[in-house]
Amino acid sequence: MTAPDAGRGIGGGERAAEETTTFGFPRDSFRILHVSTGNVCRSPITERLTRHFVQERLGVLGGGLIVESAGTWGHEGAPMEANAETVLAEFGADASGFVGRELLDEHVIRADLVLTATRDHRAQVISMGHSAGLRTFTLKEFTRLVKAIDPATLPPLEEGVVMRARALVRAAAALRGWLLAPTAEADEVHDPYGAPLTFFRSIGEEIHQALDPVVTALTGVPAHT
Repeated sequence: MTAPDAGRGIGGGERAAEETTTFGFPRDSFRILHVSTGNVCRSPITERLTRHFVQERLGVLGGGLIVESAGTWGHEGAPMEANAETVLAEFGADASGFVGRELLDEHVIRADLVLTATRDHRAQVISMGHSAGLRTFTLKEFTRLVKAIDPATLPPLEEGVVMRARALVRAAAALRGWLLAPTAEADEVHDPYGAPLTFFRSIGEEIHQALDPVVTALTGVPAHT
């Protein structure tokens, strides 16, 4: 299994941590994998906004949280779409150094939480195996489930963001069969590839709205107002 790509994690020392564990699951880290189709629009926006919002909440990066992305038909080695970079800049997030990746088994194996843009992406990740079913959700599905979880039932941040994140995923998985989407479209983030900047902005705002309660639950810290 290869080491994680440089610049993907938001915490330091992740390579050394991985060398001491089996199956790619660092004991002291929690890895979030965002998945879309080409890994040049939706998942890069989601990856970099997640990092940005975590830093806003906690004031620092790291804490064992690692955020990365890949695409089911990933444009390996490709840069992020220019409109995606613009959207990230408007949120104050860093788009630099991004390189597209094709989704591989090792990415799924390493991930503690997989968040996909659509239900089709979720199905593709689950079909890869690796016991991914209980830790793979569409982004909007995960948001819906997280909103139903009482934050008081999660470990306090003082016990570490990793422990809190793992408990959050377990709680969301337990609720999945009880909180269904109101419509088939409710769990989808549509592909802006080739669309004008205005559509990219609308997708960026959708992602922002979906990520906000997730990052709040992960960190225990609400967004700054």
